[in-house]
Amino acid sequence: MIEKLLTVIANSVEVSGDEKEFIASLFHEKKYGKGDFFLNEGEVCRKVGFMVSGVMRYYINDDGEEKTYGFAEEYDFICNNESFLPQQPSRQIIQALEDCTVLVIGYDDLQKFYGVLKNGERFGRLVIEHVFVKTLQGLNSFYTDSPELRYEKFTKEYPDLLQRIPQYYIASYVGVKPQSLSRIRSRSLHKK
Repeated sequence: MIEKLLTVIANSVEVSGDEKEFIASLFHEKKYGKGDFFLNEGEVCRKVGFMVSGVMRYYINDDGEEKTYGFAEEYDFICNNESFLPQQPSRQIIQALEDCTVLVIGYDDLQKFYGVLKNGERFGRLVIEHVFVKTLQGLNSFYTDSPELRYEKFTKEYPDLLQRIPQYYIASYVGVKPQSLSRIRSRSLHKK
């Protein structure tokens, strides 16, 4: 499993054989059952995960209404940077939608990753830049795109999730009620 992570890292920055062994010593496999929390509301995010298998959902509890704002699947990194970077309690929740296998690194070990690896900080910057751009695109889309266009973007960004996760999570992500999503999906199928 560590080979998948090492491949992702090596595709972004140069990593020596000794560094690969060091990376392998920092990450630990953790299993999450469907419904388990990687991070719960009010907890401080003290770890970053690399998804080996499964799907996780990012959401916020807004007065009892769950609002989904993202998903993580195989080969994605998972973390709530808003909590992780300043080590403050999280408003956001990260929950397994399927049984998941995750390679996890704690806050202190990630600091070692950055300090010891020749390109550790560079890799971290590249990951954070990717997350930042993706977050801005999602925010812009929510304010400027119609629900139909957001659904279309979802189907392009997460094509395999359409059959893997409940439709009401997709509806929440798109920003509509499940009944509205059914109409959007129907219209989308008729266009093809």
